Amino acid sequence: MAKIVLGFSGGVDSAVAAYLLKKAGHELIAVFMRNWDSNLNNDFLGQKNIKNFNICPQEQDWLDAKTVATQLGISIFRIDFIKEYWDEVFIDFIAKYQQGLTPNPDILCNKNIKFKHFLNYAVKVHNADFIAMGHYAKSINGNLYAGIDKAKDQSYFLAQLSKAQLRKTIFPLGFYKKTTIRKIATKIGLINAEKKDSTGICFIGERKFTDFLQNYIPAQPGNIVDISTKKILGKHIGVMYFTIGQRKGFGLNGMNEPYFVVGHNLQEKILYVSAASDKKWLESDELLAYNANFLVKDLEKLSNLSAKFRYRQEAIPVTVKIIDENSFRVYYQNYPAITPGQQVVIYYENQVVLAGEIRFLYRRGEKLDYLD
Repeated sequence: MAKIVLGFSGGVDSAVAAYLLKKAGHELIAVFMRNWDSNLNNDFLGQKNIKNFNICPQEQDWLDAKTVATQLGISIFRIDFIKEYWDEVFIDFIAKYQQGLTPNPDILCNKNIKFKHFLNYAVKVHNADFIAMGHYAKSINGNLYAGIDKAKDQSYFLAQLSKAQLRKTIFPLGFYKKTTIRKIATKIGLINAEKKDSTGICFIGERKFTDFLQNYIPAQPGNIVDISTKKILGKHIGVMYFTIGQRKGFGLNGMNEPYFVVGHNLQEKILYVSAASDKKWLESDELLAYNANFLVKDLEKLSNLSAKFRYRQEAIPVTVKIIDENSFRVYYQNYPAITPGQQVVIYYENQVVLAGEIRFLYRRGEKLDYLD
């Protein structure tokens, strides 16, 4: 049996992961991570919508984690990676928004915090053989696979992990559906069996997002422009606050039909929108990705590849052309609202074989300049 250090959040997933590992006979230690301090990090504006709590949600999670650890009869520790999260996740997150991109901090959080700093801590301080997390995915011999619960599969967020990180990680929940995990928690009487799943930014939680970003990126108002007619339809507070495909929340009311964000011009502070009836502006058929993470060799020899461009999207058929060790192109049938800054994850059947950050989009061979 192995000595395993488990990331323990106070939620039902990590709690049942602990139960399953202990039941299998492993020596288990639980560790609660705290990676965000709202006061230290000047996070004030985004919390305006958080109401009716007498305790910080993070501290409530810590209390829940301690209670569940006692229920399961396992030791629990607490560790802070607040500086590491700021330096290695959040600075990049804000910089990408300032460049007009839409980053996914969960991916960098997994790569740099959970599976680097937490892993190093577990090995050095607790002499762990492995770490474990309550993610819905599977790690087998350094390879990453989707979890069997398609609705909860989190392999998308884990696709930037290295094979070395994957070899040291166990995901007990990858072989279960979420409904089964809830049933197990109820059956064994865990106090968090019905606790709501965490949402929002990794380790930061739910925020009124536009307000949250204004803590770090000052408002830069400009015009909302119909990309087809070039008419000014209204005013926005900053193009970096809005993402491709967004339909609400950017200030257009009383229009005859819905409008979508389709692009922007950072220099001139223009937010481009299009009526829902003119879908071509959201569509692309090719992308260029950087920061490639190759998880198999000879990838171009594989056929029947598929890709996800965002979490919970159905994977679609694609072909891939490797450019170099850092970049690749992906080709697909017209697909809407792919967003620069997000991640594209390439699958061969249920195995993750490649991932990278989406940077440029193309349609019929022409670069979509209105996304820059």
